[in-house]
Amino acid sequence: MTGDRAQADVAWAWHPHVLLWIVVALFGLSTVLLHRRLQQSASHPLAWERRRIVGFLVALGVALVCLGWPLGDLAAHWSVSALVLQRCLLVLAVAPLLMVGLPDDVIWWATRPAPIDATLIRVHRPPVAVICVTVLLVGSMAPAMVAAQSNSMVARGLLALVAVAAGVILWLPIIGRVPGIPRPRPMVRSVYLVAQSVVPVFLSFILILAIHPLYPTIAHSTAAIGLRPVNDQQVAGFVSKLSFLLTLLTVAWVILMRAPDTEDDLGPEDPITWTDIERHFERADRSRQAGSVAGAPLEVEGQPIGSSGEHSEPSSEPGAEHHGEPHGGDAASPGADPSGC
Repeated sequence: MTGDRAQADVAWAWHPHVLLWIVVALFGLSTVLLHRRLQQSASHPLAWERRRIVGFLVALGVALVCLGWPLGDLAAHWSVSALVLQRCLLVLAVAPLLMVGLPDDVIWWATRPAPIDATLIRVHRPPVAVICVTVLLVGSMAPAMVAAQSNSMVARGLLALVAVAAGVILWLPIIGRVPGIPRPRPMVRSVYLVAQSVVPVFLSFILILAIHPLYPTIAHSTAAIGLRPVNDQQVAGFVSKLSFLLTLLTVAWVILMRAPDTEDDLGPEDPITWTDIERHFERADRSRQAGSVAGAPLEVEGQPIGSSGEHSEPSSEPGAEHHGEPHGGDAASPGADPSGC
């Protein structure tokens, strides 16, 4: 009994996480400085709204709780349910709050590089997003990965980043803040969220039904939270399943309730903005440059793209069809709002 009490004292003892504090502080400071620099160099500066600042600060606060004391310590060495709760918070809270809270110009700058833009184009489609989130979350909970995060601070940090990346992919089709990445219609978004609430957390049934501990490196829940390892796993399974179901189904219901009534049962598409048009033009320029480097200018029926022929129209830019309207017209007229707001 004395040994269990001593272990409980160790599990709940406060430990400073100086490196974590430094990393989070540097990330927050870098975001602020980058936003100011982009504002100074932009012809049409974009403001960082107060509600987005609040969301950004809350995301940093939740990340500190997830990865620091006490949840981070319990997840690293003591309890499977604490580990699962940590991952759920990173995916369902930290990732969407960051996507909502970051300034528009910082998101534009961060997603502009060609490799990142190409990756986002591929993973934003709902079926691909479901597969990617499932692979990342299930893989991060493999016994070998859990053992690695229990024994190494570096592995712990990398797996936390994997969880945040899975959350970004999950919310990418829902939170339409990345330029040139169109959101599906409301009905499609709702169905997608239903799929995400079920498929990625199928591992929870294994945790609930297992009769032996699956993670020996963190099977110390009896001393830490008063649950036997098998019961701790069962609680972890219910935490995973219920958190995804309640959160994502609630968001799906809100999306449907807020969708305007139209003749189209799927709901209206989001309007195209100036930043979307700019991103499409950048992608077209990269495609032309890639074609030139490969050997010769790209041609369609003998006419080089970008010449005075019909193929130089903006409506032929990659991705224009996703918005249901060409890039020309009022969006590019002299009176348009360059900020896209």
